[in-house]
Order: sequence, then C-alpha cells, then structure tokens
Amino acid sequence: MKKSLKKRGQKIVKKFSRVSKRASAESKEHIKENVFARVSHILNIKLLIFEWVLLVVALIMLASAQAIWFGDSYAENAYIGGGTYTEATIGKVNSMNPLFAANNSEKALSKLLFATLVSDDYSGHPGMEIASSVTSSDNGKTWKMRIRDGIKWSDGEDLTKDDVMFTLKLIQNPSVNSPYFANLSGVKISEGEDGEIIFTLPSVYADFLSALNIPILPKHILGDVQPSNITEHSFSVEPVTSGPFTLNATQSSNSTEATIYLSANQGYFKGAPMISSFAIKTFESKADIINAMNAGTVTATAELSGLEASEVTAGQFIKKESGINWGTYIFFNTTQGTFKNRDLRVAVRKGINLEKLRSAAPNTIAINYPIIDSQIVLKNLPTLPERNFDESASKITGIAGENKLSVELATVRSGFLPAVGQALAEELQALGFEVNLSVYEESQEFVSNVISRRSYDILLYDIDLGTDPDPLPYYHSTQASESGLNLSNYLNVIVDDLLVGARSTMDKELRAKKYESFISYWVNDVPSIGLYQSNLTYIFNKNIRAFGDNIRLVTPLDRFTDVTNWAVNKGEKNKTP
Repeated sequence: MKKSLKKRGQKIVKKFSRVSKRASAESKEHIKENVFARVSHILNIKLLIFEWVLLVVALIMLASAQAIWFGDSYAENAYIGGGTYTEATIGKVNSMNPLFAANNSEKALSKLLFATLVSDDYSGHPGMEIASSVTSSDNGKTWKMRIRDGIKWSDGEDLTKDDVMFTLKLIQNPSVNSPYFANLSGVKISEGEDGEIIFTLPSVYADFLSALNIPILPKHILGDVQPSNITEHSFSVEPVTSGPFTLNATQSSNSTEATIYLSANQGYFKGAPMISSFAIKTFESKADIINAMNAGTVTATAELSGLEASEVTAGQFIKKESGINWGTYIFFNTTQGTFKNRDLRVAVRKGINLEKLRSAAPNTIAINYPIIDSQIVLKNLPTLPERNFDESASKITGIAGENKLSVELATVRSGFLPAVGQALAEELQALGFEVNLSVYEESQEFVSNVISRRSYDILLYDIDLGTDPDPLPYYHSTQASESGLNLSNYLNVIVDDLLVGARSTMDKELRAKKYESFISYWVNDVPSIGLYQSNLTYIFNKNIRAFGDNIRLVTPLDRFTDVTNWAVNKGEKNKTP
C-alpha cells in the first residue's frame, strides 16, 4: 500500500515538472516575439508615446491643483479652542463670594464663576438659568420657581433646591448685609409640596423676575457657618463654583494689582467655554489700565470711556460701543438749597442747551424722559418745552434779585461726566448762576459723603434703569433718605401712588397709562432732566472674539452672556458640508 502511494506521488511530481518546463519555454518565446522583437517599432511611434506621456503628466498636475484648490475651499481659518483671555478691571478683590461683590473686579468674577437663578438673555430680557421656570399667579403676588436638574458644583456635587433655599434665606438675614437684601425685602419664601419654591410678595411687583438675578451659594460648603461670619470663611478666597469658569490661582504683584486665573468649567451646564482660561487682572486706576494695554499685557477692558479709549495707542486694539440701560440725568435737590424753587428748575430746563451737553458725550443716544423706549412702549408722552434762553435768564434774574444764586454742582470722574459737567457749569453761568463744580472719584466715600447726605444742589450722575421700567427707587418719597436712591429728594404723593400702582399691576396697558401720568408730573415738577443713554465702551484685541453684536446689553456685565463662545486662538478648520 505504501509503495503504491509512493509511485503515484512520483508520477504527479514528474508530470508537474514537465508542464512547468513547457510553460517556461512558451513564456520565453512569447516575450521574445511580443516584446524584444517589437522594440524596433518604438521609433516609428515615438511621437504618439510622447503625447501620451504629456497627457498623463497633465492629468497628474490637474489632479494636484484640484486637490489644493478644493482643499482650501473645504477649510477655513477659524476660531478654535484654547488660549487665555485677560480682561483688565478696576478694584481690589477682597472677596470672591458673589453675595458681596462690590467693585467691578468682584462683579466680573461673580458673573464668570457663579450661575444665577435668572439672567439677562440675548434680547436683554430676564431668562432662565438655574431656574427652569418662574411663573406668577394672576394677581402677581405669588411666584413659583422650579430648579433645573443636572447642574453641578465644581467639586462634583449637585446644585439643588436646598442650595437655592439656603442662599435666599441667607440674603434675607440682616446680619449678612448683602447688597441683594433689597431684592427679597418683605418676601416670604417657602417650599411647595411638588418641589417648587414659592415667593409670596408683600404687594404685587410686576418686575419681580428681574429681582431674581441672584447668584447661588453651595450649602454643603457654607451651611454650617454662622451667617455673620460668612465673609470670613475660606470660600471667599477659594470658592466652589457653578458658572462657566472655576478658580485656578491668584497671583498678586502688589497691594492693588493682582491676576486671578480661572479655568474653563468642563462641567458647565450650558457647555464648556472655548477659552481654556480667563484671567481677571485688577488695577487701581484707569491710567494703569491704559499703560497695561499699550504694553500688550491684557486682551481687553470695559473700564474706559470713549474719550479715554483714544489714549490706547497700541495698534492691535479696536473698540466697540454698545448701548446699555443706564441713563445720565441732571438731578436737582428739590428739598434743600437753591432748587427748592420749582420755577428755577423750570427756568434751567428751558434755558440750558441740551444739545451742547449731549455733544460732550459723543455717540450716545438722547434721553428725554425717566423711562427709555426699550423698556416699555408709551404712546401719550407730554411735549417738552422748547429752549428760550432769554426768557429763562430773565426769570432767574427776577428770582435772584441783586445777588447771584450759587449752585453746588457735583459729578464723578467717570466716562463723559466730567466733560458734560463742565459744559453744564458754563450753561448755568450764562444763565446767571455762580457755579462750583466738584468732580469726585467714584468711591464709597463719595457715596457716603455726597450721595447719602445729598450734599449738592445739582448732581450729574448715571443710574441703572433696569430691564423693565421701575422708576420707583429714583422718584418715590420713601427713597428720599440716606439709604434711598431718590437723588432729587422728590416728594409728590400723587407720583407715589402712580409708581406703586404701576409696579403693582400685571396689566401692561394699565401699567403704561400709569407711567404716562407719572411722566406728566415729572415734566411739570422737573426733579431731573434727561441727557443721554450710556454706552459700554469695550476695547479688545482685534484678533480675538468677544461678545457678539446680537447681544442687547442691559448692564455692562451682560457682555459675559455668551462668554462660552469667546475665543483667542485661530487655526485651520474643515467646513461642514
């Protein structure tokens, strides 16, 4: 059996060998006949071969050019993630607890580090943030709020209703002395059975939603701290945060200048910022900021006015002017001093050249009333009297008699105010007044010694008009006090009723009518004169992307509304088809 298999194998090998030799011989013959024998023919078709070679080379070049051409069309030089954005601010950071943010540096940090219950959205109206919904009862006296799920603190803990209740109760504690105390004054706060937070107001407040723009603190960190000691806790220098950024490190160069480095919060519930880090660089004065910008050590600032921006001479910076809901007004002290006399106030309004004053604040929008158009539509507004210098000067002379009336005119060193103040002093002098113009530094000392004491006859000042109209703080008699914002000390019981009534109605048409009536008294009594709507001047490196042009700013801090889209780096990026 084995011998038989062996013989069969030998036969197969011999047969395969014969076939291989025959195939090899045939291949050699084929190559000789079809290749080597035809070499001599090449000379006869050399032109055709050359043409084919040129065609192939041309096709290769066209394909390469097409790849380069369309490669560029499918890619673009766009903003990409990463990098550090450095913004210059004024004011030493004494605390990073957002409930006590007092100066511009601390307020910027509060906005970058902490989420709020509601915040101004792209349209300039209150939008939901930590709160997922806020609804009011039909009479506007009871408001219910639900909290959004899925928000995390930077230490990984959940942000819950307990954190919100803890913060709101903390604000209402007088010993805490938070600036947010007035937002919740007299409001009863409780928890509903279905998980809602219920706000019961002492009276109807149509704009209560805006009052909920409040940052929230972590109960699991501060819950056991005595309210009166809350500012002394280490949280004030090493906070656990919930906003688009988290604290990384603080570097101090001297007693007034420091850099606070923030890192992008990868767990931010609105999405992680494109910027890897954000640095707040604090300065003592605007001159220091101008020097830093000219030296190229900062990316941007919101601290300089349009006039001061011209001192930034470094070529990499550009400026953007954006209107905000702040208004500049001439406030008369109506209860003491020269302008207790209504006729004098009327004469001044009719005699001064408002266009001259406004020209000292270029690129601003004129304001004629205590409410601006973007807040509410008012159809029946009283007509303001036309200027008549001679009539006003004669009236003032008749009241003053032989002696000139003296005027203490106060303003602050901010934006266009010093220049407008000088122009106003000249107008008053032309009308026959003896004017002492005082320009103060913006400080707590100015608030305590000038604002609170009403140590002026006329105050030229910016005020925050808010998202929706609510002039009650500036013109209601209860606010004519050291702690109030009735800067004119204006007293009119009918106006008091109109302001409370407008604030207390949810009916927009009725509300508008009450404000129209209030403005009629305002025009007649002249507690103040409107000048212009303020601007935010933002100076930034032309190679970066800051807040978008589609954002309507209510306050300067609203520039951070889309901070998650800000960028400093550029690179090649493929376009999406």
